[in-house]
Amino acid sequence: MARLVVRQPRFLPDRQQTLVLEFLVGTAEKTVAQPRGDRLVWIDLEMTGLDPRADTILEIAVQITGAALDPVAPPLCIAIHHPPRVLARMDRWNTTHHTASGLVDRVASSRVSLAQAESAALRLVRAWCTKHTAPLCGNSVWVDRMFLVHHMPRLNAFLHYRTIDVSTLKELAKRWRPRMKPFKKAKRHLAASDIAESIAELEYYRQAFFACR
Repeated sequence: MARLVVRQPRFLPDRQQTLVLEFLVGTAEKTVAQPRGDRLVWIDLEMTGLDPRADTILEIAVQITGAALDPVAPPLCIAIHHPPRVLARMDRWNTTHHTASGLVDRVASSRVSLAQAESAALRLVRAWCTKHTAPLCGNSVWVDRMFLVHHMPRLNAFLHYRTIDVSTLKELAKRWRPRMKPFKKAKRHLAASDIAESIAELEYYRQAFFACR
């Protein structure tokens, strides 16, 4: 099997990203984008913890692909501003990893609110997908779904209730193909790179299990 190259989505600094995204989507709505019912919405969130009632979203990345996992829309990645007291409540693991990745600094300098980030993501998804047709995709994506339900309900309500969880194929590969080499991930704990790796990982399993091209 050919080695897959994970290509990271390119994204601009957060404030600029929001303005550019609005321009891109606004233009695409008139010229390029045509909502369809066969698209996949990949979302990765970085959070302060794992409890959606007590924790919050620090970063959201969105990538929309076609059924063959090819990107069809510009990617979105936004760090969300929170006051220092929110970051101070993180446990040791989250503090260590989000500081090392630079996310803590990006959150502190961001001027994008949680509501603004949701609106930007929803506008992008609306431009390329029809309502209630696009499943939420990612790794262990049920966690992301819980946070969308609590913190970005409008975005969650637009998506299909079904999910495509790459973690399922990972676990099946361990059991059905024990000699199969596991997909290697960089584990940067940044939303944009995590999405790119999840898409590449699903393509890895797609070729291994389904012989699709």
